[in-house]
Amino acid sequence: MKKYLSELLGTFVLVFFGTGTAVMATLNPDASVGIFGIAFAFGLTVIAAAYAIGDISGGHLNPAISFAMFLDKRLSFKDFAIYSVFQIIGAFIATSLIWAILSSFTKKVDFIYGANVPNNINNMGAFLVEVILTFVFVFVVLSVTKTKFIAPSLAVLVIGLTLTMVHLIGIPLTGTSVNPARSIAPAIFTGGDALSTLWIFIVAPLVGAALATLTHNFLES
Repeated sequence: MKKYLSELLGTFVLVFFGTGTAVMATLNPDASVGIFGIAFAFGLTVIAAAYAIGDISGGHLNPAISFAMFLDKRLSFKDFAIYSVFQIIGAFIATSLIWAILSSFTKKVDFIYGANVPNNINNMGAFLVEVILTFVFVFVVLSVTKTKFIAPSLAVLVIGLTLTMVHLIGIPLTGTSVNPARSIAPAIFTGGDALSTLWIFIVAPLVGAALATLTHNFLES
């Protein structure tokens, strides 16, 4: 149970600070947070959370990573399923708290809670973007957590910087998901287009994770 609760806590940190930064950036565009700030918020939260709980659960914080670990036979199906549930719960708690904070604002503002939506791109284009971004991110995760090329303690930094990298190109196109848990709660709170296109941000990361695992295993064989 401790490893499942660790995934809940880690995903909570990722979603609260990652999507929270995205929400605050839209509320105050003059604060110069911008794409770089949001990208680094996600990257830094992964680094912080993974260092904090990595020894307990592996610090996946993402059903796509857990799925890849299952396909790579580093995680049982039971743990993959329970990890995913607890990751989604952590994301819901984070988004609920963001909602509570935003609801306390004295000035009425429309919020999207950091939801992912295709931006000037159609659904198939958004699907392709998310597959590519997740493929790169998960491939790096699989590689650096197994290689002897770098010290294990540095793997978390590489993973966090890679997540920052994929956000830099993905934010203008889809808001960057690469993580179904990160997308589900904000979409449900936002509704509308975010909810109708949610399938993209669930299916595409899983497809990208599967392709990353196949590629990783082929190159290592």
